[in-house]
Amino acid sequence: MVTASVEDAEPGTVRQAVVLAGGLGSRLRPLTLTVPKPMVEVRGTPILRHQLDWLAESRVEQVVVSAGHRAQVIDDYLASHRMPLRTDLVVEDRPLGRGGGLKLAAAALERPGEPWLALYGDIWTRFPLAGMFAHHRRHGALATLALSRPWLPRGSVDCDDRGRVTALVSQVPPPLRVNGGVFVFDPQIVDMLPDEGDHEQTTLPRLVRAQQLMGYPVDSPWRAINTPHDLADVECGLAGPG
Repeated sequence: MVTASVEDAEPGTVRQAVVLAGGLGSRLRPLTLTVPKPMVEVRGTPILRHQLDWLAESRVEQVVVSAGHRAQVIDDYLASHRMPLRTDLVVEDRPLGRGGGLKLAAAALERPGEPWLALYGDIWTRFPLAGMFAHHRRHGALATLALSRPWLPRGSVDCDDRGRVTALVSQVPPPLRVNGGVFVFDPQIVDMLPDEGDHEQTTLPRLVRAQQLMGYPVDSPWRAINTPHDLADVECGLAGPG
C-alpha cells in the first residue's frame, strides 16, 4: 500500500486530528455523572459533535478521539450516528494525563508522517483553521498554539485612573491571550510527548526553550466549558439577544 505524503495535501490543510476526551469533568457534575465531558450537549448536540463538524468543514479527513471516563458513551454515539468524517476511538486502560492521551491517540493516525491537529474536548470555538495551518507552515516551528482571548464575564467594569466607573460592561476585548486548546503539531512531536502526564508541563516548556512553539492569535468567540455556568453562557450566546 502506498502511503500519501504531506506534499499530496493541499497547502494550508491538515488532514488528521486528535480530540482529547478522557477527562473526568468533575466541575461539570452532575452532567458528567453519566456522560464524559465532550458528550455534554450544547443546544441538544454533544460538544464532540460540534467539534467534528468544525473539523470536517476544515477538510480534516480523520479524527482520533482519545477517551477514558465513560468511553462507552462515546463509542455508542459514534456507532449509532453518521459522522461527517472518519472518526476512530482509542481508550485509555488507565488515566494517562493529557500528554499521554495525545500520544496514545497519535499512534492511531493513519498518516504518521504528516502534521496533525489536537483539540481539547471541552473547547467551544470556531474559526477558519486554514489560516492556522498556513501560519504553522510559514513559520516552520514544530508546534503552533491557538491564542484565544479569555471570556469577559458579564458585570465587568471599566474605571479611570481615579477609580471612577466609566462603563458598567466592557466591550473592549482583554489584552491578554490564553492557551486556546487547539494545536497544530509536526510529526516529531509524538516522540516528545510523555507516555503519562501532562504535555503542558513537559512538552510545551521544552518547545518554548527550543523556540519551537508558535502562537496564532484568534479573535473568534472562545470558551472552555468547565462548569454548568459556562455551558449556560455558551447556550445563551448561541441563542442571541432576546
